[in-house]
Amino acid sequence: MNADVRGHECGCDTRHPHDKPLTDLFDARQQLLGLVTPSHGTESVSLAEASGRVLAEPIRARIDLPGVDNSAMDGYALRLSELSASDQPLPISVRIPAGIDPEPLAVGSCARIFTGAPIPPGADCVIPQEQVRIDEEGHVHCLAMPSAGQHIRHRGEEVQAGDPLLDAGTRLNAISCAMLASQGMHQLKVRRRVRVALLCTGSELVVPGTPLAAGQLYNSNATLLAAALKQQHAEVLDLGIVADRAEDMRQALLDASQMADLIVCSGGVSVGEEDHVRPCLEQLGAVHLHGIAIKPGKPFTFGHVGDSLANGTPVVALPGNPTAALLAWQLLGQLCLQRRQGMHCQSPPLQLKRWSVEAGFHKRANRHRRELLRVRIEPQRGIPRALLSGSQGSNMLQAAHAADGYLIVEPGEDILQGEHYGYLPTSQFLA
Repeated sequence: MNADVRGHECGCDTRHPHDKPLTDLFDARQQLLGLVTPSHGTESVSLAEASGRVLAEPIRARIDLPGVDNSAMDGYALRLSELSASDQPLPISVRIPAGIDPEPLAVGSCARIFTGAPIPPGADCVIPQEQVRIDEEGHVHCLAMPSAGQHIRHRGEEVQAGDPLLDAGTRLNAISCAMLASQGMHQLKVRRRVRVALLCTGSELVVPGTPLAAGQLYNSNATLLAAALKQQHAEVLDLGIVADRAEDMRQALLDASQMADLIVCSGGVSVGEEDHVRPCLEQLGAVHLHGIAIKPGKPFTFGHVGDSLANGTPVVALPGNPTAALLAWQLLGQLCLQRRQGMHCQSPPLQLKRWSVEAGFHKRANRHRRELLRVRIEPQRGIPRALLSGSQGSNMLQAAHAADGYLIVEPGEDILQGEHYGYLPTSQFLA
């Protein structure tokens, strides 16, 4: 479901009497890292198609970079000993652009050289063109004394053939693809795209574009989650809206488990009479994690459909309120997808980026759960300061849209203006 119509994302902490204590957010992330395993299957793709894919095997460098000693500047290559022994200007014996194999430098001369061009044998430094004067005879007068090795990029100083380049489980981006291109690689072994079945529960939901009847809501969560999944390079199977009936939910989960590597659903995960996701998971497989000590996002559930988690289909069940679904997805669900994609447990995207910022407001804290406030960052007196980006209701998306990140409020720790608190930038969830 998409709004504060039912469930317990209103801010209270009512739980079913048999529920276990809520799990700490960071403990839950650690548990999920251990529970979720990569899906099976690899394929070969061209480098042009590799961005966003996850490497299936480690890659080592094939060649040295740079491949030869080369100039870091436009200037003049020379022997330092000849320059030090005499104040006489040096004639230019050769012009060396990039891409040629130069002859040894003639004794008593210098070479006109350009950025990236190979250093001629015999030369041991480069003086930038801004630090010389050319006389009427075309000879070079050095206006500053260079040092040995100055402005020379040495062969293999960035990477040497055989060095580890990228680990298995790395998600490729523009920079890593460029690194591979610099090694001459054009075909890569990557993990198969993860197929994600997307379900949204709620008899009140209708598809955007359909006229609304009394009591109905447009299904914004399907759009939200499909976009978030595609940002993570998943293959999305949108299975539509599931009515609030246990038999419908049960069949939807069974169908999804037959066609997907991961199931993501929103709504129906609390403990109300119309919340069927958790009981259906218990019937069809198991529930491994339910209830996180965060606000919003408390009803987050992780389970599976099938005989076992190893052989079945993992299920990420999110709250129905849009902002609660978004936050639970970013902090917990996305982690499950990335592990399913084969990303390494120590990969940077799986480790939250967190730092401290100054609060620009006062706010009373939730007594029982860690709260994540949607905030924008504005510099004041040169210091980044967090301000509320809007109303904090878990059914409201505007504050989430305007936010730069989440201010972390520990249970019972009231926000005091001018004090510093933990902050999670939302930009890290887009990579």
